[in-house]
Amino acid sequence: MIYDCAIIGAGSAGLSAAIYTGRAQLTAILIDANLAGGQLGETELVENYPGFPEGIDGPELMARMLEQATKFGTEIDLGYVQGISKTNGIFQLHKDDGSVIESKTVILATGSTHNKLGVPGEEEFSGRGVSYCATCDGAYFMDKELVVVGGGDAALDEGIFLTRYAKVTIAHRRDQLRASKILQDRALKNEKIDFIWNATLKEIRGTNYVESVLLNKNGKEEEWKTNGVFIYVGSKPNSQMVKDLPEILDEQGYVKTDIRMETSIKGLFAAGDLRVGSVRQAGSAVGDGITAAIEVQKFLEENN
Repeated sequence: MIYDCAIIGAGSAGLSAAIYTGRAQLTAILIDANLAGGQLGETELVENYPGFPEGIDGPELMARMLEQATKFGTEIDLGYVQGISKTNGIFQLHKDDGSVIESKTVILATGSTHNKLGVPGEEEFSGRGVSYCATCDGAYFMDKELVVVGGGDAALDEGIFLTRYAKVTIAHRRDQLRASKILQDRALKNEKIDFIWNATLKEIRGTNYVESVLLNKNGKEEEWKTNGVFIYVGSKPNSQMVKDLPEILDEQGYVKTDIRMETSIKGLFAAGDLRVGSVRQAGSAVGDGITAAIEVQKFLEENN
């Protein structure tokens, strides 16, 4: 069988695309190894998604999206796509089990993954004081003490944002920042931000929630009390399946698209955090997914 559309990734972008391709009565297949709902599926409480003034549990929101997608006929495949090729106008999705899915169009919606420190307590307290998204979780820490790890643009930008709610200490492993000059100036002038230089985070401690971190500063270990840890040591796109298509990737591996979410390869679209220029929010990913699905419909109408 050759599908009209194959959607890779079951986060908010992929599921939104699946809802729209299903409602358009396209033959669509959604491929994801675990259907965990992407990063939103790991968020305990989502308060910035429109329509839920009291907030909604992240996994519940993603489960509703999945139910809606399957309601409109989207087929689910619990597999992993290792590579993509195109022959005679048809895409071949090569799975890890050796099987191949064929489709007229493809929407990449595999998102990005935050780089992790790999220290004790990081996984244990993820969602319980450890975060990688200030706009998602910052409001939970009103009048609290926070540690931000990193020294680049993301660490300073998000650290400045967090001062709306809390007192922030930025722990950086070097004695100078890597961020842009304008962000450095803003952060250094902000009265709610302190800095710990030459400090490496070694462990995150607590009982039910984060209570402290262990820092190694100039060779000496020091325990630092905090209510939360925001980690900004970079992220990486989940674009391994298109590594053999370098023409659609930027230098960091993010997928380049036009405003219609289409790459330079006709019929190949991308949506959500995987895309160059994404603001990496659930709402924007939904919009990307919807746009990609509508453009898929137009593509099929023009090329059938």
